[in-house]
Amino acid sequence: METVASDSPYFSKQREETIPLSPEASGSSPAVHVRKPTADGSQRNKTSLLERAATLLHPTKKLGPPPSVWRSIRAIILSSYLNVLLIFIPISWVLNFAIPDQHTLIFVFAFLAIIPLAKLLAFATDELSLRVGQTLAGLLNATLGNAVELIVSIIALTKCELDIVQSSLVGSILSNLLLVLGMCFFAGGMRFSEQGFGTSAVQLNSSLLTISVIAVLLPGAFYMALQGQTDEASIDQEILKMSHGVAIILLFIYLSYLVFQLFSHKALYQDDSYEIQESKKYVGENPFSGKLKRRFRRGKQPGASNSTITGSPVVNSPPTSPQPDHVHFEQDDTTATTHSEPRSDPESMQQFEIEQVEEPQMSVAVSLGLLLVVTVLVAVTAEFLVDSINGMTESAGIPKEFVGVILLPIVGNAAEHVTAVTVSVKDKLTLSLGVAVGSSIQIALFVIPFIVTLAWMLGKPLTLLFDPLQSIVLFLSVLTVNYVVQDGRSNWLEGMILMCLYLILCVTFWYYPGTTPIFDTCP
Repeated sequence: METVASDSPYFSKQREETIPLSPEASGSSPAVHVRKPTADGSQRNKTSLLERAATLLHPTKKLGPPPSVWRSIRAIILSSYLNVLLIFIPISWVLNFAIPDQHTLIFVFAFLAIIPLAKLLAFATDELSLRVGQTLAGLLNATLGNAVELIVSIIALTKCELDIVQSSLVGSILSNLLLVLGMCFFAGGMRFSEQGFGTSAVQLNSSLLTISVIAVLLPGAFYMALQGQTDEASIDQEILKMSHGVAIILLFIYLSYLVFQLFSHKALYQDDSYEIQESKKYVGENPFSGKLKRRFRRGKQPGASNSTITGSPVVNSPPTSPQPDHVHFEQDDTTATTHSEPRSDPESMQQFEIEQVEEPQMSVAVSLGLLLVVTVLVAVTAEFLVDSINGMTESAGIPKEFVGVILLPIVGNAAEHVTAVTVSVKDKLTLSLGVAVGSSIQIALFVIPFIVTLAWMLGKPLTLLFDPLQSIVLFLSVLTVNYVVQDGRSNWLEGMILMCLYLILCVTFWYYPGTTPIFDTCP
């Protein structure tokens, strides 16, 4: 028999059917109630999917009114002090057409011109990220985070500079892992005795980097195992085919990493993660603040308080004044303000909501226009840069390996270097790790396999068989970084170790002549 459900909101959209357990069952036999979903249920599922998709475009913070075009342009001009280097863009273009034989001058001015363009590209990306949700913002930053390295690699690939493509990408990973991360640890160690960060996310990133290093080392082992046994040309073709297959697998790993970081486990990559260890300040005087030296020179200041607790800041407040809402702490040479928790009264809650409003510096149209213009300028200037490399290495006596591994990565990473170091001093080391280690993962798991796949489509014989020294250096660097970050804490000595290791690599590649790739010419 069939009964109609009650008038509740849930049962109004479904029908309830009573089915006996056996054909011979009587009215007293137990029955199973089967609910048949109607078209309204599927419509509700579609609506929930649309709501989830809409959350991707919903910003995490309230946005203020969009600025005018003039205010947007003014924000672009004043966004960074690196904009003073924009004057080198027309200079490099004029030199390229006026004196094309002066390769060293063209390289230097084009090199300096791309640095501010990379900063403006990051600025436009951040402004666009304010208009979307946190997940889509992370995907946007991940896609455009290494746009300069990608553009330079594509231009070098079209000109069949395969060794420049490989060395610049390896150099970008080394620069982020050793130089940027080392500077972050060292700069943060100037203010904090130890800084904590999330170990789970960092160890996972180290595992991903290890997989990428294995993908780089396997073609070399494949080549050495078969060398002398079969025809040399046959081995080269097999390595090329193997590189294409491995590149596709690496791209799949990168897509899985994006899903993990942006959807399923995004809490691990936030500054307020539960597993981030607390940073520790220096006990007593900070030896790097310069305060201790000034006190020894001037002696004790009159009226100075002797009630400073070891390792605690000095609170500057009148003894008879009530408890303030803002407490000013004296920390080294800077003044930090700690805000008290907002009260539950309506005025405080309204003031707290006003403080959470994010004021955009550019409108959407200006941000998209800036992104397009900067991309075109980077592409044109990078073409002049790549064209001048061979002439500069021959005339100036600079090794080509040094240019690819050391100099070219600075072009795209200079703006990221400044950002990562700045936030590490503010005790946001998780964000610094996201810039340094995250950029290395993007290059290793996305840019390198994407360039190999693109070369496959263009008919260029680009493989994952890198220079032997570059492969070994990359493996040792990832191994060193893994040892440094495994305890979830950092100090200035660990940062100095990473920076000194990068200096050792600079000296090594200065004297390294390089090897001839298996495909030194393009069809």
